[in-house]
Amino acid sequence: MIEIHFDIFTTLILSIILFIFGNFLKSKLKVLDKLCIPSPVIGGLVFSIVTFFLRLLGILKITMNTYLMDYLILLFFATLGLSISVSLIKKGGKLLIKYWLVCGVLAFSQNVLAVFLSKIVNIDPLLSIMCGSISMEGGHGSSAAFGITIESLGIENAVSTGITASTFGLILAGILGGNVGKYLINKYKLKPLHKNESFNLSYSNNMFLRSNNLSLYFLLEQMLVLLLCVSFGKLVSYIFTDITNILIPSMTGCILVAFLFRNINDRFYFMKLDFNLIDFFGEIFLGIFLTMALMSIDLFKLSDLFVPIVIIVFFQGIFIIFFSIFFVFKVLGKDFDASIMVAGLIGHGLGATPVAIANMNTLCKKYGYSENAFLIVPLVAAFLLDIFSMPIIIFFINILS
Repeated sequence: MIEIHFDIFTTLILSIILFIFGNFLKSKLKVLDKLCIPSPVIGGLVFSIVTFFLRLLGILKITMNTYLMDYLILLFFATLGLSISVSLIKKGGKLLIKYWLVCGVLAFSQNVLAVFLSKIVNIDPLLSIMCGSISMEGGHGSSAAFGITIESLGIENAVSTGITASTFGLILAGILGGNVGKYLINKYKLKPLHKNESFNLSYSNNMFLRSNNLSLYFLLEQMLVLLLCVSFGKLVSYIFTDITNILIPSMTGCILVAFLFRNINDRFYFMKLDFNLIDFFGEIFLGIFLTMALMSIDLFKLSDLFVPIVIIVFFQGIFIIFFSIFFVFKVLGKDFDASIMVAGLIGHGLGATPVAIANMNTLCKKYGYSENAFLIVPLVAAFLLDIFSMPIIIFFINILS
């Protein structure tokens, strides 16, 4: 078997090529566009499937250096933090609180479902909750952190199970989110408050390129702000964890620091922030991160834990579809904003916040912009959700151990 190892630079090049390739496939194959699957998911997933079969046949094994993924996602969350202001949070009002509460209900329900299914697939209930909210709403970082805790209780392969479930959930989130949102929009003939041409998160608009304020120094200023938010965000997370022994992800620190910077700057205005440019950066970071995450999935290695995990994650997917359509959509108001937020909920409820944003981006490019969705979903998924999810996870670990 031929073995190839890609370094950081080659991995980055490949992820950009696959991102472009995914967008090309989506433009040529109308079925992919109709399914509302994000371009990074298409490109990355096609590559991971091809490499799986090449390795299965004993032809080729590819390993990649995905070191940049951590920084890409932190930069993306910094762009989210800069997009959130106190005035926008106030504007979210009751709708934000409703979305936050349904996310808490989802986290609890995912763990109940996982424990119930543990009896059917014949695995330890403590191992099964690694396929609950730990991996579904929590993602890979939460799986690694809580997996170590569960393994310390004598349960083997908890980390691997959680990471595997997170991986399958990530794929499912990218496939289901846009389709459920599209189903709701078409069924109820929903119309946005803002038409497509006002949607400024799409790289295709290139709004900032037409700005008279764009210059090399202005571009570097905006980039410097993002880099400083990431650096100080990581520091804040480290100090908080060191003092309290409570682990908080670096992305939480980044979005917090960026949020504080944005709102202090709004008050004292010591520099100009171009939010079109920052949104543009965010979409680049998000697209490359998602492509890199999916193209580096080792489906061959995951096959050892395939059957029980796939069964649980499959039913998690079925559950979130019905939960979103018959409960969340109605609670959020049964309007266009609610349909976009449902796509976001499925994105981070099965996968991660970047998938939620990608799902909403895909729908909004097709149907129109939802200001409430892009305010509320990232804020809850990346910032407020842990207030509910962490106590719920700790509760389940304690009652099952």
